[in-house]
Amino acid sequence: MISVAATSLGQSFLGHTPHWFKSTLVLFLLLNPVALVLLGPVLTGWLFVIEFIFCLVMALHCYPLQSGGLLAIEAVMLGLASPETVFHETAANMQVIFLLIFMVAGIFFLKELLMFIFTRILVRIRSKRLLSLMFCFTAAFLSAFLDALTVTAVIITVANGFYAVYHRVSSGIGTEGHHDHSDDNGVALEHREDLESFRAFLRNLLMHGAVGTALGGVTTLVGEPQNLLIGHLAQWDFAEFFLRLAPVSLPVLAVGLLTCFLIERQRWFGYGAEMPVMVRRILEEYESDQSARRSEQQKGRIAMQALIAFFLILALAFHWAEVGMVGLAVIVLATAFNGVIQEHRIGAAFAEALPFTALLVVFFTIVAVIHEQKLIHPVVEYVFTLDGGIQVPVFYLANGFLSAITDNVFVATVYMNEVTQAFNAGDISKEQFHLLAIAINAGTNIPSVATPNGQAAFLFLLTSAVAPLIRLGYGKMVLLALPYTITISLTGLLAMMFLL
Repeated sequence: MISVAATSLGQSFLGHTPHWFKSTLVLFLLLNPVALVLLGPVLTGWLFVIEFIFCLVMALHCYPLQSGGLLAIEAVMLGLASPETVFHETAANMQVIFLLIFMVAGIFFLKELLMFIFTRILVRIRSKRLLSLMFCFTAAFLSAFLDALTVTAVIITVANGFYAVYHRVSSGIGTEGHHDHSDDNGVALEHREDLESFRAFLRNLLMHGAVGTALGGVTTLVGEPQNLLIGHLAQWDFAEFFLRLAPVSLPVLAVGLLTCFLIERQRWFGYGAEMPVMVRRILEEYESDQSARRSEQQKGRIAMQALIAFFLILALAFHWAEVGMVGLAVIVLATAFNGVIQEHRIGAAFAEALPFTALLVVFFTIVAVIHEQKLIHPVVEYVFTLDGGIQVPVFYLANGFLSAITDNVFVATVYMNEVTQAFNAGDISKEQFHLLAIAINAGTNIPSVATPNGQAAFLFLLTSAVAPLIRLGYGKMVLLALPYTITISLTGLLAMMFLL
């Protein structure tokens, strides 16, 4: 009986996660108490940080909430961080939690409007270069005011819907009186070439859109979760945050859009794929049919969502209320005026953000370990011994490197807390504090496009249902992101050195 229970427990532990990952995590959990006795709390704290980063890097095999959460619980049990410190770190970042809970849910009720916008862009614009620029710029603009995950979710939904339409139509095409010769995807072999071209076309657009969310996300207070955390500690409102980051974010945006145009024109790094003629005809007929079927009630909902989006932009720009409260207002307005009054329909909107919200609290537990054991303090102190002009680019590069291999919210939280403590202790001036805050924000947003681990929107795209359909794997995503990584990271570094 005991052996059966043990076998059942072993099979259910972390579900279908690879056995090597389960074994590694168990080894971590067993090693940490021994390390605490032999190495002391500081080195064990660093061991926890390394293990937690490993869990973030392995996010494709297991969502970090479970593996990282087990490490966080063990860290508290071993006394490396107290529950009070964890609660304090969480309470101090309540604005970020409200942003994730309410703003993401609020934008969920504007999806009909966003899908209408992206569908029109995809079907009406025939030039691939112009279409790519529009996708990248539109995603950037929306991500500056909305949530990057939601914007990415909308782009994925549009791409998935169009792929399904083409797949359904092309699967039924065949020679009359003969059985269709189909591949393993159900698409007739005579249309295989069109299918591969369409997949490459969608890969291009999805990556342009995902990079666009990063380009826009760095510009404003609500673009990314860590922006709000940084802005709160630096005491910047929406307008001041935009103006402070503008010397870096606007050149990065311009270079990002220029990179988009150039790689499409030169067909570098797998870009430049065109939509096949037959595929365009199928999608145009589908969009025309959908427009003809759109009822007056549906048109009214889209118009109402446009008005609510306009309210959202004004509320954020003029700081009528805290960001989370603006998101809650959007939920109330969007549901009330669109007739969404059932609890289960409202509850579905919160499903998208709550897993990451829970993971964020786990982040704060590891941050509490770093804070209590003063792990980063010597590194920050060394950077402060450097010349003031060198500190800013060094912080940018350090945050950028770590954000590319782990999560940018986690990195921003750790570094911003250390810089804030140094400022409160009088070790740096207010002006230098603001410059370092800019470096941390830019570093965690810009170079982090290098891998899916750094940007939540990238990871969301990689783990979405559309990724295997269009053959978008980890390596392919890194390759497609490479030209952007090089150009916008260098632009950000040069802006740090010469424009601030």
